Amino acid sequence: MGRGDRVERAARLAEARRLSQMLVTLAERSRSDFIEAVESLGLPLHLARALLRLETPAAMSDLADRLDCNRSNVTAIADQLEQRGLVMRVPGADRRMKLLALTPAGKAERARVETAVAEQSMVLLRLDDQERAVLAPLLERLLGPVS
Repeated sequence: MGRGDRVERAARLAEARRLSQMLVTLAERSRSDFIEAVESLGLPLHLARALLRLETPAAMSDLADRLDCNRSNVTAIADQLEQRGLVMRVPGADRRMKLLALTPAGKAERARVETAVAEQSMVLLRLDDQERAVLAPLLERLLGPVS
C-alpha cells in the first residue's frame, strides 16, 4: 500500500468516525427529546414506546420484536397497559393466541404521545420538507440490510 493509499484510507476512516459520532449524537438527542415529551404526559417511557408500536392488534411476541426486548418483559408491559385501560387482549386467528389491541382510550393516548413527540422532534423543527425527503432514504439505506 502506497503513501497515497494510506492517506486516502486515513481520510475515509476519519470521515467514518465523524459521521458515526454525529449519528450517535443525533440518536442521543432524539432519545432525550422523546423522553422529555413522554414524561410531560406522565406516561412511563416503556408504555409510550409500546403504544407507538401498536398500530394494529399484535401478538405479544410481535410487540417484543418491535420493541427489541425480551418476550417476558412484554407480558408486564401488556399488564400495565391493560390496567390503565389502554389495551385489551383479543382473540387472534389462532384461538390459542391473544392479540393486544388498543382501546379507544389507548388510541387517544397514542395520539397524544405522537403529537407531543412530533412537537419536539428536531427533525420537524430543524428540517424543511425537502430536507426530510432527502434524509429519509439515506437513513433507510443505513438501517436496511447490508447488500
